[in-house]
Amino acid sequence: MPESAESSFLVVANRLPVDRLTTPDGETRWRRSPGGLVTALQPVLRAEAGTWVGWSGDEGAAPEPFTLDGMRLSPVSLTGEELRDYYEGFSNATLWPLYHDAVEQPAFHRHWWRSYERVNRRFAERAAEEAGRDALVWVQDYQLQLVPAMLRKLRPDVRIGFFLHIPFPPTELFMQLPNRLEVLRGLLGADVVGFQSPGAAQNFLRLTRQLLDLRPRGHRVVAEDGREVLAESFPISIDVTETEAVAGTDVVKDRAAELRRELGEPRHVILGVDRLDYTKGIEQRIKAFRELLSDGELSVPDVVMVQVATPSRERVEHYRALRRTVEREVGRINGDYGRVGVPAVHYLHQSYNRRELAALYRIADVMVVTPLRDGMNLVAKEYVATRLENDGALVLSEFAGAAADLRQAFLVNPHDLDAVKSGMLTAIRAPVEDRRRRMKAMRRYLRGHDVKHWARGFLTALGVPETATAYDSDNMRETSD
Repeated sequence: MPESAESSFLVVANRLPVDRLTTPDGETRWRRSPGGLVTALQPVLRAEAGTWVGWSGDEGAAPEPFTLDGMRLSPVSLTGEELRDYYEGFSNATLWPLYHDAVEQPAFHRHWWRSYERVNRRFAERAAEEAGRDALVWVQDYQLQLVPAMLRKLRPDVRIGFFLHIPFPPTELFMQLPNRLEVLRGLLGADVVGFQSPGAAQNFLRLTRQLLDLRPRGHRVVAEDGREVLAESFPISIDVTETEAVAGTDVVKDRAAELRRELGEPRHVILGVDRLDYTKGIEQRIKAFRELLSDGELSVPDVVMVQVATPSRERVEHYRALRRTVEREVGRINGDYGRVGVPAVHYLHQSYNRRELAALYRIADVMVVTPLRDGMNLVAKEYVATRLENDGALVLSEFAGAAADLRQAFLVNPHDLDAVKSGMLTAIRAPVEDRRRRMKAMRRYLRGHDVKHWARGFLTALGVPETATAYDSDNMRETSD
């Protein structure tokens, strides 16, 4: 490996914030990935000459470190076996279901854990090489929960933050994890452990008492090595300014009008946009729509549903089974209630760029976001940000972290089919002024609590002077599609 740049600020995440592109002449290029995390942190990385440590997305040997859009990127290698065991296995078949209230049964395999431990050590070692003296290191998400403690052993001089983007489970679920002590001690290696909600932070602090006999006080606990660790909620958000700007372009407005025509100019469009994941409640949502049609409360073509299900982890059996179930239910509804050229549900199993998504948000009279469990859910916030005329209605699960921020949404229990049906009907039939009042309040809240606000809050807690995180939003505009 070439000589380290010894950065004063590091982000450590499972993935680098870039995608590899191959030009027609075979040349390799890198393009910045869209996403709130990179949007929030790129200005800090630029200002601090920082480095982002992560996997490049390709199996085998990692590329050499390189710079893109003012960010130094330090790739970490993953083998095909590690992708299977560390990523698809322990991260997404053990931790993911366990941390999402065991919506699906988590699987526990010792060789998955060994791979998870090995890969976390590799990330920690790379971060230790890249970090300058007294650097600040911000570790991201459930794939890297051992990195804080591993890094602290290698580099006791650095200050470490960790942020969990998904829920953190209650005691009775976390206790199922065979390697629970190692995970808990891994997180306690950080100086600040951030969560999406106050309840998640309290779950973590309770576990430090129950499993390690520590004595948390308020939001803090003294770790076994005598350090004080802060565990607090920092609800993540979106780049509201950028989302509004995209939604307001003529290209998006014209595309929205075109989409509405393609749908047959229905009176109401119900929209769902999710990764195809069993935590998202897609199957339950579609069943609720089917029952509304069956009850005669809604009818086609006056009302149509559009469900975008972005492909996700398709080598994992849970996800393949979910796709079969959802597609079977969509076919059943369209067979019973669709017409020639007018399906009841337009099911789209594909990814969309942000302009196409913004156009879909703009045509949605009702957005239905009903995960069975979700750390935050940024789709709900994106939808609200695109409603430039303060119209539309959001039906939102009580079990999404976003419910604490978007209190004016029509909140429902996604486990209760009748409640989902009632929420959808209420949103459709709500008076125009009620919908506008609700949307206006949610948009006002989001403007004051965007992704920059989230990043500033966490970094300030970690010890970065507030002036250093008060970057200009104009520098955050994304230039690529």
